[in-house]
Amino acid sequence: MSDTSQAADAILPAAAAPSRALVRKILRHRGFMIGFVILLAVGLIALFAPLIAPHDPYKQDLLARLVPPVFLGGDWNHVLGTDALGRDYLSRLIYGARVSLLIGFTAAIISALIGTTLGVLGGYFGGKVDAVVMFILSVRLALPATLVALAVVAIFGGSLTVVVLILGLLLWDRFAVVLRSATMQVRQADYIAAAEVLGASLPRILFKDVLPNVMNALIVIVTLEMAHAIILEAALSFLGLGVQPPTPSWGLMISEGKEMLLFESWLITIPGIALFLLVFAINMLGDGIRDITAPEGRN
Repeated sequence: MSDTSQAADAILPAAAAPSRALVRKILRHRGFMIGFVILLAVGLIALFAPLIAPHDPYKQDLLARLVPPVFLGGDWNHVLGTDALGRDYLSRLIYGARVSLLIGFTAAIISALIGTTLGVLGGYFGGKVDAVVMFILSVRLALPATLVALAVVAIFGGSLTVVVLILGLLLWDRFAVVLRSATMQVRQADYIAAAEVLGASLPRILFKDVLPNVMNALIVIVTLEMAHAIILEAALSFLGLGVQPPTPSWGLMISEGKEMLLFESWLITIPGIALFLLVFAINMLGDGIRDITAPEGRN
């Protein structure tokens, strides 16, 4: 065997060692694995909803109103029972996962684009640019997100598109605060000064040197704001100002079942548990990502 081959054999295992260590750390982190498994399951259910749902979630059958779930004496034709209009509850729950994930993910991405842009620019340039960013941030923080969302949705009407846009335009403040602070720390690094001395362009420095080094914080905030957006959507739908009937939404299902709380409490309990598990999984996943990628190597 040549010297070159021997050197390559020695280098490859050493290069693969960090990857194996990362995989072991991921598999040992219970919170990350629990969140990942639950979120993956919900994602697959939402993706294959037309194949999984036993009934049409929009089909009404007034002769089969308020059929209880199987575990409360119902029949297997409607495993989780039916609502006040005779619509299969399991099918609506499955399709509701699509709405929650779509709103949470899309709103988080919109917020991330706005907040990351402002935070990185303010943290990198400082001075007047940072002052402008902080002024915009102060204005946003002076406006309670929930009240603003309620007012805007009441004016423009509730729909999936309106809810996504409103939440996306309201939840960027945490991105701006965290990434501004992270960018200020990265801005002082020697490799940033070296890139500037070598004449690297501003886009190259921001996208190649700054963003990769604040990505850990960005990913964690995305998961937090995704969960926040899902909760806000459920609250708006519960108040009748979010996703409108007959679109399946977990918040809307809770709202529709509140009048039967004392008689058919499962109408609220089932979508409430689904909403709790989804938000719990997203938060656990975010905490796991923070722990796994932390420099101090927390377990």
